[in-house]
Amino acid sequence: MKDAFGTPQSLLVLGGTSEIALATARRLVARRTRTVWLAGRPSPALDEAAAELRALGADTRTVPFDALDPTAHEETLGKVFAEGGPAGDVDMVLLAFGILGDQAHDEDDPMSAVRVAQTNYTGAVAASLVCARALQSQGHGSLVVLSSVAGERARRANFIYGSSKAGLDAFTQGLGDALHGTGVHVMIVRPGFVRSKMTAGLVEAPMATTPEAVAQAIETGLRRRSETVWVPGTLRVVMSALRHVPRPVFRRLPV
Repeated sequence: MKDAFGTPQSLLVLGGTSEIALATARRLVARRTRTVWLAGRPSPALDEAAAELRALGADTRTVPFDALDPTAHEETLGKVFAEGGPAGDVDMVLLAFGILGDQAHDEDDPMSAVRVAQTNYTGAVAASLVCARALQSQGHGSLVVLSSVAGERARRANFIYGSSKAGLDAFTQGLGDALHGTGVHVMIVRPGFVRSKMTAGLVEAPMATTPEAVAQAIETGLRRRSETVWVPGTLRVVMSALRHVPRPVFRRLPV
């Protein structure tokens, strides 16, 4: 169960090597989180992430998980919920997996574009529904989904990635409405450009942020039981304006 300050005692991360997810896990472990499952493809990076959290005092386990194999999600994630944390439940699920893709390459290779869509949307839908049902059975818990400001309006530079995040964002909003009143809290996180390994080498967008800043915003959102979190917060106003810019003008904007 969460403590009086809203901090989960147990955390399941889908996308266990995500820099944002690990920054969030470190913050939560520094508070009160004592059990962490890192779900992802087996790799040295996943093992290193688990070792780091163990060194911080969390009972951390790795779980083999592949977003592109949704048929296995029920069995894989079901085992985590069956195992439970110190109080027998999973208090928080952080869905943090996703790929940026290569827009130019993906336009020429439709199957590469499909892989972006299947990872960011189809895989996330399957995993979210499995976790949502388990959280609802518990009667409590939070599902936090990393979306992106890129999903707010498609841009020429990354519309394949952006469209997958737009779909995920809409799905998560609907899921949150479906679970309203069940005791399950669903929160969408919409970061802007995040300085990370995934974006290394890309031209930095205005109002860029960091994994640590996103983690802090997630922690604050959990405490407030927010439904939507923008990082940085000023992006909410910016995107509200950009949504209404005429398409001929929007195409020419350096965003």
